[in-house]
Formats: sequence, C-alpha cells, structure tokens
Amino acid sequence: MRRTRHGDSGSRVERKQRTRAALLDAALRLMAQGRSFTSLGLREITREAGVVPTSFYRHFTDLDELGLALVEEGGLTLRRLLREARRADLPAKDMIRRSVETYRDYVDGHRLQFLFIAGERSGGSLAIRAAIRSEIDHFTHEIAQDLRGLGLFADLSSDSLRLICSLVVTTMLTAAVDFLDLPPEQARRESELIDNFVQQIRLIFLGAAHWRDA
Repeated sequence: MRRTRHGDSGSRVERKQRTRAALLDAALRLMAQGRSFTSLGLREITREAGVVPTSFYRHFTDLDELGLALVEEGGLTLRRLLREARRADLPAKDMIRRSVETYRDYVDGHRLQFLFIAGERSGGSLAIRAAIRSEIDHFTHEIAQDLRGLGLFADLSSDSLRLICSLVVTTMLTAAVDFLDLPPEQARRESELIDNFVQQIRLIFLGAAHWRDA
C-alpha cells in the first residue's frame, strides 16, 4: 500500500510538471503567431495547452507570473550553458568563439523563448520588463565574475568591468535578433553572423584591455 501511495504521488508530481510545461509552451506558441504577451487571455492559453481553465491557478496566480516563469527558466538554462562554455582551460580567443557558438545553438533551439524576450523587453508588462532587466543583470554579474576568476582585466575596477560586461550582454541580445531573422538554410550567412559576433566581442575586450579607470 505504501509503495502505491508513493507511486501515485510521483504520478501527480509528473502530471503537474507536464501541465505547467504545457501552459508555458502554449503561451509561446500563441506569441509565435505575432501576438504580444499582454494580448493573451487565460482561456485561450489553457485551450491551446489542452487543459481546463481552473487548472491554470494550480500553477500560476495570474498571467504575469506565467510570463515571469518564461523569463526565469530561459535565463537559468542559458546562464548554465554559457558558464560551461567559459572554461578556464581554453585560450581567450577560443573561449569567445565557443561561447558564441553555444549561444547561437541555444537561440536556435529556443526560438519561441527569444521571440518572447525580444518582444517583451521594450513593451508589455512592467513586471516582465523588470524580470528581463534582472536576467540581464545576472548575466552581466556572472560574466564579470568569470573574467575575474580567469584573471582577465585585473587592473579594472568592479564598476568598469561590469560596464564592459554589460556591453557584451547588449551585443548578445542584438545578435539573438539577427539569428532569429536568419532565413533557413543560409549556412554562409549564419557563419558570417557568427564571425561578426565574435569580432564584436573581441573588440569590446580589446577596448577593455586598454581602458584605464579615471
């Protein structure tokens, strides 16, 4: 009997996780049709997800909370991948290209999430804009920490290093839009975009190497 109860509990947890994921995916699919997040309704999201409207409130208190979950989940995964790409055993030049290629692959595999971020970053819900800014701050902080750990730009103050890392993150966000707009089966154009992105990051770091705090 005890094993059955544990099994039932496990099944309930799995069903709850699947329903939550279905709601998030449904919102992304609706936005992929050119909709803004603020234009979505609870009933159409649950209909798209194939669940009853009342089940929405077992996972989110309102639509803003669903949007915050979309921002958070995408940011956590991407930061983990980029941390792995910034390995200390790689030369700086290789680390930049590896990070860019990891980022390109992530954007390509999570197109709907990035379309959501691109669309909501400058419009829509104030809470979601604030969450996106918070994720950008997390990226900036983690890149600065990694560069410190690698012994790079040791002469720069923390404020200057954060400023440089914020330029890197802003460049990343711009590159994501370029990758999203790239037509399919354009390998040469994609390679050019990657090379351009790598060069932009290298130029930022070259400027950082010559920067002197006032």
